[in-house]
Amino acid sequence: MNKAKTITDHWLDDARRVPSPNYNQRPEGEISLLVIHNISLPPAQFGTPNVEQFFQNILDANEHPYFEEIADLQVSSHLFIRRTGEVVQFVPFNERAWHAGLSSYGHRDNCNDYSIGIELEGTDDIPYEDIQYQVLAEVSQALMTEYPEIAPSRISGHEFIAPRRKTDPGRAFSWQRLFHDLTRNEDLT
Repeated sequence: MNKAKTITDHWLDDARRVPSPNYNQRPEGEISLLVIHNISLPPAQFGTPNVEQFFQNILDANEHPYFEEIADLQVSSHLFIRRTGEVVQFVPFNERAWHAGLSSYGHRDNCNDYSIGIELEGTDDIPYEDIQYQVLAEVSQALMTEYPEIAPSRISGHEFIAPRRKTDPGRAFSWQRLFHDLTRNEDLT
């Protein structure tokens, strides 16, 4: 059994910190939604330093043709879960990371204002790793403990809060597995 993940001062204790400049203050301080995304840079290439560089605004646009398209974007998420299970944190949870863009959840706009964004290293079509599901469930459980307004019913995908604009985490992501793992983690606590 893995040790439960913990949060101190809005940082996940065992995450590697790579601060991003792409955040600002939450307008009301509320944290009540968890949004799951996917990202890989270049698309479908894993294990590169490019996601971290992208969220830090230091991605070399000349390194890959796709990077030219995204070079001027200023985005971030709170967490990035690599295919190895390593967790990288870019923004403290009490701040507003710029991950959701134009979005709505439950007839409420601007999800960045009240959500935590978690990026999984992956694509819509390539199955995620077992360790990513395990770590995502552990992290989600820690977030629900620390921020009680987040409940399993308030975990969503980018594709659901920005329909017709976003497709992640995609058809390769198993929501059933995530919720099964969350239930199992609750039983162990």
